[in-house]
Amino acid sequence: MNSSKARGFTLIELVVVITILGILAAFAIPKFITLDKTARVATINGLAGSVRSAGALARGMYMAGGNVTPITMEGQSIVIANNYPDTTTIATALNTSADFSYSSTATVGTWTNAGAPTPANCSVTYTPSVVVGTSPVVATTITGC
Repeated sequence: MNSSKARGFTLIELVVVITILGILAAFAIPKFITLDKTARVATINGLAGSVRSAGALARGMYMAGGNVTPITMEGQSIVIANNYPDTTTIATALNTSADFSYSSTATVGTWTNAGAPTPANCSVTYTPSVVVGTSPVVATTITGC
């Protein structure tokens, strides 16, 4: 005899699968919710490393060029003070994306992450060297990321 039985999932099987997916989602969703903050913190830390590298590269170019300021990096003029870039031109030495905004005073330069909940508290600051022989201070603030 050739019987044509309908094949498919029973209601119980579907309920069990949906329950398992719900349990998995309950554990996975909190992990994904914090990823945006983690990404912003990683971006800030990466930018801090880039600022340090740009300062060191500018210093190396300054010393190799006979200690003549300003130096030229990729066609841009970089003013050197105490062997490192000053706050007005460090941002020129560093090519950042539109995710950051830069502001400077005579004593500190600050990059803020525009997409952060509190941009002022998700930032990188650059305090130039005030004495020859000391390095600039690059600090991060991640409490508002």
